[in-house]
Amino acid sequence: MTVQVWTYIIVGITFALYIGIAIWARAGSTKEFYVAGGGVSPLANGLATAADWMSAASFLGMAGLISFGGHDGSVYLMGWTGGYVLLALLLAPYLRKFGKFTVPDFIGDRYYSNTARTVAIICALLVSFTYVAGQMRGVGLVFSRFLEVDINLGVLIGMVIVLFYAVLGGMKGITYTQVAQYCVLIFAFMVPAIFISIQMTGNPIPQLGMGSDVVGEGVSLLDKLDGLSTDLGFHKYTDGSKSVIDIFCITAALMVGTAGLPHVIVRFFTVPKVRDARKSAGYALFFIAILYTTAPAISVFARTNLIETVSGKEYGGMPAWFTKWETTGLIVFDDKNGDGKIQYVADKAKNELTVDPDIMVLANPEIANLPNWVIALVAAGGLAAALSTAAGLLLVISTSISHDLIKKQLKPDISDKGELIAARLSAVVAVCVAGYFGINPPDFVAATVALAFGLAAASFFPAIIMGIFYKKMNKEGAIAGMVVGIAVMLFYMLKFKFAWFGGGTEADWWFGISPEGFGTAAMLVNFVVSITVSKFTPDPPEDVQEIVESIRIPSGAGDAVDH
Repeated sequence: MTVQVWTYIIVGITFALYIGIAIWARAGSTKEFYVAGGGVSPLANGLATAADWMSAASFLGMAGLISFGGHDGSVYLMGWTGGYVLLALLLAPYLRKFGKFTVPDFIGDRYYSNTARTVAIICALLVSFTYVAGQMRGVGLVFSRFLEVDINLGVLIGMVIVLFYAVLGGMKGITYTQVAQYCVLIFAFMVPAIFISIQMTGNPIPQLGMGSDVVGEGVSLLDKLDGLSTDLGFHKYTDGSKSVIDIFCITAALMVGTAGLPHVIVRFFTVPKVRDARKSAGYALFFIAILYTTAPAISVFARTNLIETVSGKEYGGMPAWFTKWETTGLIVFDDKNGDGKIQYVADKAKNELTVDPDIMVLANPEIANLPNWVIALVAAGGLAAALSTAAGLLLVISTSISHDLIKKQLKPDISDKGELIAARLSAVVAVCVAGYFGINPPDFVAATVALAFGLAAASFFPAIIMGIFYKKMNKEGAIAGMVVGIAVMLFYMLKFKFAWFGGGTEADWWFGISPEGFGTAAMLVNFVVSITVSKFTPDPPEDVQEIVESIRIPSGAGDAVDH
């Protein structure tokens, strides 16, 4: 069977599974819609958290960035892995004990201010919409290549699917759907990695195969890739070109931005107890590590195969996969010297091939001539990764509007049924906005998501960390810090990513920090502003300071305390 037929079969089966789970687990109350009724087991929650965490950026974008950036691309691996550990160990148990399942709810109550809650809602929406744009683009990428439809139509199909189970099931439907999606995405990620590792090095473990000798050549795969890269004028794959400060800032922004990601934090409220939240965090870390330790190996395999397949070869003799990706516009050949051969080199004036990094994971099995069912499986995995995170983000957006804005501020006496209707309507609007950003994305998947982490780092992290560990932090300081932090980050992002405010090149970056890493600088500004303003304004009320003291006491933490 052809790749397209296999794709229809495998994607059709997985979509039917997701929709079936959504119908079975549909939400009947706001508690089920927001936190799945609080009765999810730690193992199931660990699987769902891993699926929520490993978005299209992890599945498609991260390996693509490492594939092209080599050593430089590893910042995404370090930042996202370290970020999850930071969230699971430093913040999640305390937030769970505080008993507020959304970040705006925590900030609104901790800082005893609806103004603080409103600022947090705006920040949550900015972060979530930036993040979900990357997911919807990932959906469009998969559909455009493997179902051979226009990328915009692919985004629209993804919107309909995610809308169905996010609106119908809420967190309850999303949680159990994500359990299935994790199983699909990890199987889809590992199978081709194992195939190619055996094919190239004879080692069935990709993590070890990456450092093994190439079959029949007597040279290590990494040394071979270094040689191929330098021959074409690129820097050594195992060397970096980014400055130390930029690497540090990107890694730190991804790490601390994690702590402010609302769609992950809410996961720790879907289990019955604080102890279960810790267990599910441990399970999730294990499930995440399987993919994250394999991504660098896939990057090496894909980069090596790509160079050997295209560099210096006759354009007319390219295999079918090349032609099919060309139709999507994600591979572009421009025969500058008219010799009919593909000159793939580092020199931009001479380079004739442009490759979108996001296609590397999807194209890798095709480049390696793996069976058609494996190629289709990867497509299904990419969709599972994108849809699982998109659903979680859309729930955050709808919750921010229905619970934090309508219920907590505009209409406190709204009925449970009315709030549920508002949540579902909010999700519908959110899907439409997300679809627009998916069709008009600001950058490729992983870079778009990195900007979302920067926004979260600049706005939420200081407010959350000081809300837990610094009882003297008051509402004036937190509000000022969030406003200034996110404003600085937005200005920098719009200036250097969207060429607003006069634009600017890499040479104009402040302190040599890229937009993806500027969240670290904006976060430090937030801390400075928050602490300075709090020193010149009244201390928080005594009851708020007592709450902050109580959530840090481990004894008797078996059950959530709802203040």
